[in-house]
Amino acid sequence: MKSAAIGSTGLHLMLLLAGVLFPRHLAAQQPASASSGSGLPPTVTAFGSVRTRLESWDWFDAGTSGAYTYSGSTVRAGLGGSRSRYNWQVELAAPILLGLPTDAVLPNPQGQLGFGAAYFAANSGRRNTSLPFLKQAFVRFRGSRGTAQESLTIGRMDFTEGTETTDADTTLAALKRDRIQQRLIGNFGFTHVGRSFDGVQYALDWPGMNLTVFAARPTRGVFQVDGWGDLNVNVFYGALTKDISRSKGAAEWRVFAIGYNDYRDGVLKTDNRPLTARQTDRNRINLATVGGHYIETIKSGSGSVDLLFWGALQGGSWGALAQRSGAVAIEAGFQPSIWRPIRPWFRAGWNYASGDGNPNDGVHGTFFQLLPTPRGYARFPFFNMMNSSDVFGEAILRPARRVTIHTDIHSLRLANRNDLWYVGGGAFQPWTFGYTGRPSGGQSGLVTLYDVSVDYGLSDHLSMSFYWAHARGKAVVKNIYSGDGRANLGFVELDYRF
Repeated sequence: MKSAAIGSTGLHLMLLLAGVLFPRHLAAQQPASASSGSGLPPTVTAFGSVRTRLESWDWFDAGTSGAYTYSGSTVRAGLGGSRSRYNWQVELAAPILLGLPTDAVLPNPQGQLGFGAAYFAANSGRRNTSLPFLKQAFVRFRGSRGTAQESLTIGRMDFTEGTETTDADTTLAALKRDRIQQRLIGNFGFTHVGRSFDGVQYALDWPGMNLTVFAARPTRGVFQVDGWGDLNVNVFYGALTKDISRSKGAAEWRVFAIGYNDYRDGVLKTDNRPLTARQTDRNRINLATVGGHYIETIKSGSGSVDLLFWGALQGGSWGALAQRSGAVAIEAGFQPSIWRPIRPWFRAGWNYASGDGNPNDGVHGTFFQLLPTPRGYARFPFFNMMNSSDVFGEAILRPARRVTIHTDIHSLRLANRNDLWYVGGGAFQPWTFGYTGRPSGGQSGLVTLYDVSVDYGLSDHLSMSFYWAHARGKAVVKNIYSGDGRANLGFVELDYRF
């Protein structure tokens, strides 16, 4: 792979090396507060994090343009305060991108060759770029209503749907974190900028049940380092979540409804219609999505079984077209009681999102993933949950308290061969749609994907992650790119929080 210049990545390599050599020294630092002699008022606490990642991409045999290495960091720092009836938080973020590839944006259908190309295109063709911005600034009021606790949050905030409750059962908590949350609304925290939301959130918590209502506009960001402004996009979310007690296990269900309105003028929609039809369709996107999830863990002497179901239906208008689409996820896992030293967890499942079979029938049948964090479900993020069928198996090993090894295999196909291969994670600029599409060539076979990650907690404050993935392209990929259609992604990441 083509390496970035030493000057571009040297700072990040030194940060990674420092974390490995001096983890105890870094972890010994304490948050700044009144008790540590910072001089701040007793109820004010300082917090922050530094995350740095060195990424190497090799995009489907796209030649030297698709093989590159760059580095990215995110520095976050803020202050928070609390009183009996409210708390507040103000946080700044500064993404730092160094050594972005200058030749990884090709004409269609090849397009942007990975995230390095996306960052470069979103930041006016700058190879090195950074800009501090306001990440969060909110006040949260708290109160009670009988046996229920309520809260009202107003301002700029992080929001991830699917995390309305905290589960005491560790398996359910892990399923929600890794396989439920942010499928449709998330902060896209894997990127070095991410997204926030300007709006209001109301939550009402009873014992074992939660009601959450959220209305906001997403901010700019994700790939663009300027995260100050918001977008002319509205999102409305409501969910009811219920915990279910079991004598041998635990369960949870959630039902949700989402309204999505994209009012950005002059933004060309990405779908499978001819370019002339899309250029003349200036109507806005107004979608309603309803769905839910059910997760359960069943414990026995031989081990623990977990079951997951997630589904959504979508209607409304896609510009001049009627929207009719849906998506489903069916997954199961088993954690055997044997092999205790490595605590294995084996899982398998099928994730499906509908595609459009006819670009000329007045109906848009492609499931639209709204504003998700795709990377949790596509760890090598060259696909998402739009016109896709993903049959996967995974093994998770936990040989030590601070070590997790995770390996996956995916067989990926397009749900409909008459639709596109979609990539992206939603709106992030006023002038960019947020999703790109490549032609299928009348084929449905996409990729076989293998990957492995190792997450190592060096201390309570410092962690390191390693990731490597290899993709073998099938007919759809080979119709677009020359060669044997192979792709690779590897990165090493250091994350320090205080």
